[in-house]
This record gives sequence, structure tokens and C-alpha cells, in this order.
Amino acid sequence: MKAEIIAVGTELLLGQIVNTNAQFLSRACADLGVSVYFQTVVGDNESRLIDAIRIAAGRADLVIFTGGLGPTQDDLTKDALAVYLGRKLHIHQPSMDKIEAFFRHRGAHMVESNRRQALMLEDSDPLPNDTGMAVGVALTNEQTHYVLLPGPPKEMKPMFERYAAAWISSKMTGVHPLYSRMLKFAGIGESLLEHELIDLVQVQSDPTIATYAKEGEVAVRLTTRSATREEAEQKLSPVETEIRQRLGQHIYANEDVTLEEEIIRLMKVRGLQLAVAESCTGGLVSDLLTAVSGSSSVFQGGIVVYTNEWKHRLLGIPMDVLEGNDAPGAISDVTARMLAENLLEQSGTDYAVAITGVAGPGESEGKPVGLVYVAVAQKGGATALKQLQLTGNREMIKLRAAKSALYQLWQLL
Repeated sequence: MKAEIIAVGTELLLGQIVNTNAQFLSRACADLGVSVYFQTVVGDNESRLIDAIRIAAGRADLVIFTGGLGPTQDDLTKDALAVYLGRKLHIHQPSMDKIEAFFRHRGAHMVESNRRQALMLEDSDPLPNDTGMAVGVALTNEQTHYVLLPGPPKEMKPMFERYAAAWISSKMTGVHPLYSRMLKFAGIGESLLEHELIDLVQVQSDPTIATYAKEGEVAVRLTTRSATREEAEQKLSPVETEIRQRLGQHIYANEDVTLEEEIIRLMKVRGLQLAVAESCTGGLVSDLLTAVSGSSSVFQGGIVVYTNEWKHRLLGIPMDVLEGNDAPGAISDVTARMLAENLLEQSGTDYAVAITGVAGPGESEGKPVGLVYVAVAQKGGATALKQLQLTGNREMIKLRAAKSALYQLWQLL
């Protein structure tokens, strides 16, 4: 089954909101065994929406809409599909009863336009909205299936998971679902990773191997279409084993989690605590860690020691190390080591991470942009030091430095 997702809303075209619905639906469709071939965004214009429907119906077995089911005059998705299919709209009474009860409970006047949220196309199936008021719609016309979902994610996701997914599955015959494994990598770039796996990628058929890159992290998704999970496991396991034999030192997780999430998980399980001292990254490592739910049991705090004065005053780095003709300087392995070890002593944590370097745009201390030193001090163990020469603009260097520091910590863990 080939699918197309049509996201409706002028606000999407204007960039006022991000189309996260398409991302969710693409993943959810893959889990059902549906292949999403196209994603379309169209504004709140009936004629252009009808054109988009006509194109989608000509190239997809399943067309999924998000948005345009609300009460206002620019919510046109049901109207446009009704015109295209030549079907009438009618009130779905259970949904109308729910809307009226909502306004009675609030003691508020219900304006007539709210009735639009209960509209259904004739000969269609309702998709209940457990978290909102606009009823969803599912129908088949001349071998093409249509699913209409609300735009707000808090309404769209439950409707799809509880009702639309089952409806779509009921229309599929003889289609095996997709099964996937995600391997997450750090400390290696996408091009080098692909180089190490190129022979596997070139001969892939089933399972398929696909790489995905974000700054500082790379993922490999292994995918197969199988009748059962047991059959899928038999096909996926040998490929994963081969990848682990080649690049196991870079694989930090076999699920879609970030490096900082995995670090927090590991340290929480082991009862370990962490502190961070940052210069060129300006608190980015601390921000990444504290974005993880439950990080407070692990992450004790961070210090942004941006200037030499603060490196000296807060973490006791001698000025003759930081400044002077013969001094190593703030951007050096000596300073990185002292920052980490002094912080470890002051904080009493099990690990302390320190970063110092040149994020740009110009040189500092006569040292090139992208030169970064990372130190990880550990209680009862040797301090690990790493020199990096990163590329990119200022923000990219900061993020790559932060991710590299987390990778060094993960390696020690």
C-alpha cells in the first residue's frame, strides 16, 4: 500500500508551525507496512486542496489528511474532499451530542460554526476524537482510501493510534508489516560509517540498511518486511552482528535515544553523579543533559568558566597557566585537565567533564578555530584527554564539541 500525507494549513506554508504530524504519521505508517511515497502541504484554499487530492488519488492507495477539520470557515478539508468525490456532508450525531454537552458543561454559548466539527461524508466511517471535538473520517472510493485527522498533535496522535491504524490495517490484505532495529552511533561521522559498511549497503536487499545523520550522532536503521516478529528477528540479527563486529565501539544504543539519554540511564543505574565545566560550549553540555527527564539524580551542576578570570577564581586554574608567553594557555590540554580534576575535587561527584577551545569565528591565543580540548576526570581513575579539530560555523563547533565530550564520557562509562 502506497500512501501520501496531505497536511492542510496556511500556517504550515508560512513557517509559523512545524509539520511534526507528517513525521509521526510516516513512522506510524511504516510500522503498519504502509510505504509513504509523498508528503504534501497545502494552504487553506479549497481549489488548491482539491488539486492536491486529485494528484494524490492518482498515485497513492491511501491518502491521509491532517488539519482543516475545525469549526472556522478556513477549515476546508471535509468540504474539499466532498466536492472531489461528489459526496454529501451530514452531521454525525454522536459527535454533535458530545460538542453540545461540552458547551453545556462549561456554561458557554455554542456558536453555529461548531457544528462543522461534527460533519461526516456520506458512506464513511467516523474516527472518534477522544481529546478534542472534531470527528475524524475514513472512507474508500474507487480503490483509494482516505483518512481525515485533526491538525493538533494531541488530537491527531490518539485518533490515529486508537482508531485510524486499525481501519487502515483492515484494508490491507497479504501485506507483511515492517520490522526495524535502530543502532545509534557516536564518535564517527556518517561518511566514515558508510565507508565501513559500504559492502553491506551495496548488496542490501532484505534487510535494508539506511543511515541517518544529526550533528554529533549517526543512526543506522535495519528494516525487513516479515510475516512474524520471529521471522524478522532471524533476518535482522545476522546483519546487526556484522555491524557490531566492525563498529561496536561507536554503538551506544540499539534504540532511538540520544547520547545524553543513554548517559543519564547508565549513570542512574550505577548510582553515579556528574558535574561539568564549560568554556567554549557556553553551557551546552549542561543543557543537553538537563533536557533528559530524571537527570537531576545524576547531574549535580555545571559551571560556565568563559573568561580566564573565572577559570582562575572558580576552579583555581593558576594565571601563569592561563596567560603569559610561555603559558600553555586557556586553550590547552593542561587547562582542560585541571578544569576537570579541580571540578571533580570541588563537586565530590564521580565524574567531571571539562571543555575548552575556539568556537570562532576568529582565532584565540593564536590557535585555530575548531581546536577543542575535552577532559573527563573520574573518581579513583585516570583523567581521559582528547584533542579535537572540528569544522563548521560557531554553532556547529559548539554542538560537535558538546557531543564529543559526551562521547568521551560514554566511552569511560
